[in-house]
Amino acid sequence: MTTQAPERHEFQAEVKQVLDIVVHSLYTDKEIFVRELVSNASDATEKLRHTQVAEKDADVFDPDLDLEIQVTSDEEAGEITIRDFGIGMTHDELIENLGTIAHSGSKAFLNALKASGERNDNLIGQFGVGFYSVFMVADSVKVYTRSWHKEGQCYCWSSDGSGAYEIEPVDGERRGTRIVISLKDAYKDFAKKARLEAIIKKYSAFVQFPVLVEGDKLNTVGAIWLKSKSDISDEEYKEFYKFQAKAFDEPRFWLHFSADAPLSINALIFAPTENMEGFGFGRMEPGVALYCRKVLIDSEPKNLLPDWLRFVRGVVDSADLPLNISRESMQDSSLIQKLNKVITKRFLKTLEEKAKKEPEVYNDFWQNFGLFLKEGVTTDFTHRDQLLGLLRYESSYTEKGTTTSLSDYLSRAPEGQKEIYYLFGPSREAIESGPYIEAFKARNIEVLYLYEPIDEFVMNHARAFEEKNFVSADSDEIDLDAIAPETDTDRGEALEASASEALCAFIKETLGDEVSEVSASDRLVGSPAMIVNADKMMTAQMRKMMKAMQQKTGGPDMGAEPPVKLQVNPRHPLVKNLAGLHESNGELASLISEQLLDNARIAAGLLEDPSQMVQRNYKILEQLSAK
Repeated sequence: MTTQAPERHEFQAEVKQVLDIVVHSLYTDKEIFVRELVSNASDATEKLRHTQVAEKDADVFDPDLDLEIQVTSDEEAGEITIRDFGIGMTHDELIENLGTIAHSGSKAFLNALKASGERNDNLIGQFGVGFYSVFMVADSVKVYTRSWHKEGQCYCWSSDGSGAYEIEPVDGERRGTRIVISLKDAYKDFAKKARLEAIIKKYSAFVQFPVLVEGDKLNTVGAIWLKSKSDISDEEYKEFYKFQAKAFDEPRFWLHFSADAPLSINALIFAPTENMEGFGFGRMEPGVALYCRKVLIDSEPKNLLPDWLRFVRGVVDSADLPLNISRESMQDSSLIQKLNKVITKRFLKTLEEKAKKEPEVYNDFWQNFGLFLKEGVTTDFTHRDQLLGLLRYESSYTEKGTTTSLSDYLSRAPEGQKEIYYLFGPSREAIESGPYIEAFKARNIEVLYLYEPIDEFVMNHARAFEEKNFVSADSDEIDLDAIAPETDTDRGEALEASASEALCAFIKETLGDEVSEVSASDRLVGSPAMIVNADKMMTAQMRKMMKAMQQKTGGPDMGAEPPVKLQVNPRHPLVKNLAGLHESNGELASLISEQLLDNARIAAGLLEDPSQMVQRNYKILEQLSAK
């Protein structure tokens, strides 16, 4: 039996500083100590496994021990024990690892601390001082250890974290390390089994060795992102998705890849089936967790992916990340940006491949998550071109419910077409019953149909695709005759030029400041009139949205509606009749002119209060019924 007196050692000065910082200010969450000690236990076990592989003839002490991590506790006594059967430590290694600069990385940590001038920010991590976090919650700590070497001695390292530690020989220890933590009264809650299980499940669910709490195995899901794709079944992928994302649905598809440059990355990214924002659950939080060597760093890292990819779920694991000492925040923004760039580029490439090779899968994805890609167009200049290629819209060439890409749209465009035309409306029926589509259909020129408010923001932010500008089909600057002739030229006789000019002058005089211009147009086919947009950046829908936003936020009122440009169809019977009526019955002609404008406002989505129009309509009916 060992009776040798304990050796007493003072912590080196730098280690004392580290202890003070770790205990009093570095970690924001006290539960981190469990993660750090389990991570250290995993590292020690991995070192033994590596030694056994590298030194096949090595004579290992306690060779039949399972490679696992055991966590037990005594709630009443307020004690926690974390045990591994890993490589263990010798007497000198205890001093080097737990009491001096050499292996703990304390000096490097303090140099970084001094350079940054801060305690919590801009610290480069992986110093190996996570062990000291235990003193945040412990009155005392004992570390029992036995090296893997056949010939060796068991030791106990003990300290209360106040500035000194003791080492003494002991008997009866198995191979590896056993840490016994006597908790302070304020932190005895950590000794509860349920609390320990929750912490380990949160941070250490993918540690490669079994973790047992009071004999119950916890980490039942392996770190499959580190495996070869050929070794993983679809069912295993789905099981992992549900576990990691806490999801009730199944993944629509996934991206599993590894890369060595610019960083060492292992990533497994899932596209969900269901859009939770679409169910009204509020804005989704980032769902790709960041790991460093299978240990959780951040379950919801804010800058790992662009915000428009917040719907994806999964894991990114990189051993190269510089982290702060507590592993609670990422420091090197340039490296995070590289991670962001690599993962986003790979995910967009996956979407492109799905759209090309599995269009049905992509179309289903688009129906649920297309809004996020549109958001990306408006916010992410770096990936805008790729995102534009992934957009899908119905058009005047597609059937209802069928969409087209911008590339396919351009492949069908006439040779002389220099722009991509679109129309916004609440539905396909509303767009196709309005006046703006008529001239395009008469010339077989395709128009994209936009139904969601964000779509016009998309067009205004993107401006162009493959050097073809986006232009709203209600713009007054469109010259369709320069692109293609009308396919149906039998639309009846038009008013004489002089009669047309006189009618336009009368309508302008009648409507006054409500219109900036009235002119005859060949763009109209079956409708008598329409309002055209002179401001490419401020369509009718955009103006309505801005007005609603100002009302919601209490911003300044946009004031009265600005005058509009009204175009009339010189071939339409109503316009022809109005041309004769304005000379014989000016009062009725004026009422009809005002009605014509309001009808055009309705078609453009500009009429908010129809009450005056209704009263005017009664007056017109009254005069007509009197004849």
